[in-house]
Amino acid sequence: MNEKISMLERYGEELTAKTYITDPAIARDEEIKQVILTLLTPEKSALLVGKAGIGKTAIVEGLAYRIMKNLVPNALQGYKIYKINITSLLGTIESDGQAENRIDLLVKELSTMTKTILFIDETHVLVNKNVTGGSGIDFANMLKAGLDRGEIKLIGATTTQEYETYILRDRAFLRRFQKIEVTEFDKPTCVKVLMGTYPKLEKQIGVKLNYTTFIIEKIMAFIVEMTDEYKRVYEIASRYPDICLTVLANAFTFALYENQSEVKIRHIYQAVCNAKNIYEDVKLKEMERFKVVFADLIEEEGGLNSTYDTL
Repeated sequence: MNEKISMLERYGEELTAKTYITDPAIARDEEIKQVILTLLTPEKSALLVGKAGIGKTAIVEGLAYRIMKNLVPNALQGYKIYKINITSLLGTIESDGQAENRIDLLVKELSTMTKTILFIDETHVLVNKNVTGGSGIDFANMLKAGLDRGEIKLIGATTTQEYETYILRDRAFLRRFQKIEVTEFDKPTCVKVLMGTYPKLEKQIGVKLNYTTFIIEKIMAFIVEMTDEYKRVYEIASRYPDICLTVLANAFTFALYENQSEVKIRHIYQAVCNAKNIYEDVKLKEMERFKVVFADLIEEEGGLNSTYDTL
């Protein structure tokens, strides 16, 4: 094996080396606690199961954030978390002039490591033979030696549908994992998540949401209300909080597009007008409701007119 080839460096991302502006897993303390308890249990790996867009990856980032802040039990302090897309490992790579299986190389690499947590998104791929080309790769079994020593920990994530379609059928695979159900936030909690997350958007995009806390919370509540379950386009992937964060981020980018340093109420309105994931008739109603809810602010700022209304 060529020592210079690192599967983790080439195909992985170290979540414990990222810069987190805010806690990436607001209001997910219970799920993070369940993940930690599972990781502390010998021969058990954690499997996050829930609908798309509800923040499964954010939970793992939240654990990474807590490890960096030394907010985890002593047994997990000093661990590194690597996120890896297993589909990128389905194939071979040339090593010392020979073609070697990428997964084999990763397993060999992990066997030399300690205090490592591997996060595998789309975990169902491991047991979906249509994706693995009929190879029937048992990745969890390949990692068993490291898992048994307790030096390699594993976190998986998959959607509810893929869990039921693929993972439930593989009992040998299933018994190695502790299922952790990740449910969608209710409206008040989603507002709380948006309130805690917008400072990250300010930092990333370079535009400020310069209103009082009362007005900002009013904006967040409107976004949450306009994207509730019964207003979304049927069978879209996004749920709370992802669908709300998309609308909010769009408001920031509209301000940036106008070369503004602050998000104004017209930018929020533009984001509402351009929301892609709610029904058109609902959107029209929400646009009119917006004008009523924020009438005073709209008047104070000189209306909703913008050069970019048709975007």
